[in-house]
Amino acid sequence: MSQRFAGRTAVITGGVSGIGEGIARRLAGEGATLSLWDMDETGLAKTGAAHTVTLDVTDPGAVQRAAEQTVAALGKIDILVTSAGVTGPNHPTWEYPVAAWDKVIDINLKGVFYCCHAVVPFMRAAGYGRIVNIASIAGKEGNPNASAYSASKAGVIGLTKSLGKELAASEIRVNCITPAAVKTPLFSQMTEQQIEWMLSKIPAGRFGGIDEVASLVLWLASEECSFSTGAVFDISGGRATY
Repeated sequence: MSQRFAGRTAVITGGVSGIGEGIARRLAGEGATLSLWDMDETGLAKTGAAHTVTLDVTDPGAVQRAAEQTVAALGKIDILVTSAGVTGPNHPTWEYPVAAWDKVIDINLKGVFYCCHAVVPFMRAAGYGRIVNIASIAGKEGNPNASAYSASKAGVIGLTKSLGKELAASEIRVNCITPAAVKTPLFSQMTEQQIEWMLSKIPAGRFGGIDEVASLVLWLASEECSFSTGAVFDISGGRATY
């Protein structure tokens, strides 16, 4: 197997399960040294990663400390993949619980900002970095009965574009991906009706695979991704309309 990430260190948030776990597995398989940041302390202990941090990404102070601890332990952070996220409940916007809305925005959008805010200074000091934010096709098209999730992922797209432009003259590349639905443990947070609606919107007629998403992320996290930055990469089985 290729060792294109030999000598590189990678932070993956939400790296214990779902898309994050798949990305972590593939990065490790190609030589990366991993620091996994996740709330699941028990799950982290089972990963065998070189470094782990039990972390709530909604706490900016804790995120800053996690970045400092990772650099102290591993020497640098070359790659950041922000995969931690929640779907939130499914309600019409006018019935959406305010507390649930705040939680989704706090994790999915503010958490990504906190991670970028903490990690970018280390990448700038080192003169190299790759950031891949996990957004969603919902952030481009807006899923009904999922306004908090859709808005949070639209925010991730905007953040990615801004940060990518700010760092474009450096050797740091910042991109995001917008998957259509990928079957992960997050499905347990959704109603069956919502799942069926998402499937009906995918022309390919199936959900995406975690390894399919990981393959795209790994290219964006590699040295090969040298000219794309502030960009949005669809992986949606034909669902994307723009």
